[in-house]
Amino acid sequence: MTWSENMDTLLANQAGLDAFRIFLKSEFSEENVEFWLACEDFKKTKNADKIASKAKMIYSEFIEADAPKEINIDFSTRDLISKNIAEPTLKCFDEAQKLIYCLMAKDSFPRFLKSEIYKKLVNSQQVPNHKKWLPFL
Repeated sequence: MTWSENMDTLLANQAGLDAFRIFLKSEFSEENVEFWLACEDFKKTKNADKIASKAKMIYSEFIEADAPKEINIDFSTRDLISKNIAEPTLKCFDEAQKLIYCLMAKDSFPRFLKSEIYKKLVNSQQVPNHKKWLPFL
């Protein structure tokens, strides 16, 4: 389970990401990883029209007050995004994404490694230690 080493490894591994999402859902904080993933996808956008529409979708889903999956960021970061959303760039969510990443790395990730979800996964991946029959021993 190499994805237990750090957040980057976890987020880059589909099985690790899936397990982490299940854990966050159990803690009612899955919006954090969903926002982080939406930002990663957003940064890969090439088409200018899609940049605007994706930015507005991310803003309405995660940033604006009373958004369905509102993330916990400070007022100044939220305010800066609100002012720049009319003409978004691929970097418009970078500060919020960093804040959410740090929150997950310092808070959610350590709890995940101690969770029953993680322990069950580790136990299910361990191969039983069967000794091979060696006739010459």
